[in-house]
Amino acid sequence: MFVDSHCHLDRLKQSPEALAETLNFARTRGVEHFLCVCVSVTDYDSMLETVKDFDDVSVSCGVHPLHQEDACTYQELLEKAQDDAVVAIGETGLDYFYSPESKAVQLTSFVDHIKVANETKKPLIIHTRDARDDTINLLREHKASHTKGVLHCFTESLEMAQAAIEMDFYISISGIVTFKSASELQEVVKAVPLERLLIETDSPWLAPVPHRGKQNQPGYVVEVAEFIAELKGISVKELARITTENFYTLFSLAQRKAA
Repeated sequence: MFVDSHCHLDRLKQSPEALAETLNFARTRGVEHFLCVCVSVTDYDSMLETVKDFDDVSVSCGVHPLHQEDACTYQELLEKAQDDAVVAIGETGLDYFYSPESKAVQLTSFVDHIKVANETKKPLIIHTRDARDDTINLLREHKASHTKGVLHCFTESLEMAQAAIEMDFYISISGIVTFKSASELQEVVKAVPLERLLIETDSPWLAPVPHRGKQNQPGYVVEVAEFIAELKGISVKELARITTENFYTLFSLAQRKAA
């Protein structure tokens, strides 16, 4: 059984009825759980409303580094993050590739998210692009020893992955790994220990091969798993088992037992 450890179900361009069908499709492919990740605290309530009827969907709360127009205060974030429905803080992080001009605001927001993760004892979901040193340095400076997390949709260096793993973080791989242009990432994935890997779709974006050009969806996490399993030289079943166990461990969720 698989888990889509990072998707944005509220961002899929479809009706509520179609969302139910999309999740059912994923379930028929063996996907047993979905983590719907928040990109703006102002959208948290509507996101929760979108997924509240699905018992196999968990949610996070946070402000994406590229959504700083929706920036919130530390107290506002903490209030939402204390909701029992929230299993993680984020996504947060730093993106100097698309928005270097908002660096100062991103840094403040990221530190607030780390502090909220410390306060709530919930793991961080981190987006990082072209900000390797600042991301790792801020985590080292501000994170408490009990705070874990994941660098999601990872496309950075093995050195960064290793630094994060040393701080008890996981590395999540999206459909980007299947792209022809992703040879460097593929080498990183080969080197990352299985016990530190997660898989994701980042739906509705970044559909894996052979679905490129389509709206991504959680069911396509199977293609991500298949590709990584081949890279690692193990069976898809084994890759699914390990990454699923990693997911439930990181987010402190009870694993669903197969019937």
